[in-house]
Amino acid sequence: MVALFIVSAEEAVGKTAIAAGIGKRLTSEGRKVGYLKPAPKDGDVAFMKQVLNLAEPVEALTPALDGIKQALARVSGRDVVIIEGRCGQSPEDNLSKAAYQIAENVSAKVLVVEGYTPELGRMELVETYKGFGGNLIGVVCNKVLKSQLEKVERQVSPRFNEAGIPVLGEIPEDRALLAITIGELAGAIQGEILNNADRSNELVENIMLGAMYVDSGLEYFGRKANKAVILRHDRPDMQLAALETPTKCLVISGNSTSVHVSVRASAERKKIPIILAKSDVNTIISNIEEALAKSRFSQEGKLKKLAEILEAEVDFKALYKALGLTS
Repeated sequence: MVALFIVSAEEAVGKTAIAAGIGKRLTSEGRKVGYLKPAPKDGDVAFMKQVLNLAEPVEALTPALDGIKQALARVSGRDVVIIEGRCGQSPEDNLSKAAYQIAENVSAKVLVVEGYTPELGRMELVETYKGFGGNLIGVVCNKVLKSQLEKVERQVSPRFNEAGIPVLGEIPEDRALLAITIGELAGAIQGEILNNADRSNELVENIMLGAMYVDSGLEYFGRKANKAVILRHDRPDMQLAALETPTKCLVISGNSTSVHVSVRASAERKKIPIILAKSDVNTIISNIEEALAKSRFSQEGKLKKLAEILEAEVDFKALYKALGLTS
């Protein structure tokens, strides 16, 4: 059994997505995979339990920091156990010291995930990663803006390589992986789903506001698919136009208690949920942006797309070699 310790110095950089993608690939090859995430009992753990079809209860997958070795012993018989955790901003940070100790105690192979920022690969973090010593097998640069991919390949990756840290992947940001569900969107804006609530788990990738004129509505709303359209309650004409294009849900704003009968009928016929929100458009947008910023990889609907991206962008041959696995 080999332990793969996936760590990051920042929150929300995509560790769980990377863990899910690697874990799913391994299980599809017939390998037995386990998962541990020290301390926190959050939605990520329940999601990974489901994705990897793990028999252990969530409590067994979230051991205390000093209980990792014992937790690994309890899941013996696995080919790979993925451990998800954090390191700090410097080698002296307590988070870093704890992460170094975990890697040392269980002889884990360490894969760093660093999310894209203009300071990607800054030397302070490079020094933090080097603190894992011989346990470190490489870094994955995640959520890289497509406009910055060439720069990362030309400037950032060589910086890691010069520090002795192999770059195992440069993964571009993809809107499909940043999507939230209709249910999550409704919760973020404190809205009420009026119909077709059974579609609450479908993913919304784009957000659109109303067009200026009815004549341009169809053309305007037709520019994006898999979208939520936000419109004022007093514009049933625009609402009907939006429903004529590929739309995941309609968000109607303003202090209204009802929806125009023709809009409701069209939405019912097309099975498009309507979310009624009392807030104004600006507040709704602000709440959605905040929800998107906090969006976590916790929907199985994203797994297929994730698998395609990782297959294209991650050097699995090098990863498997570092883990002692045959590819």
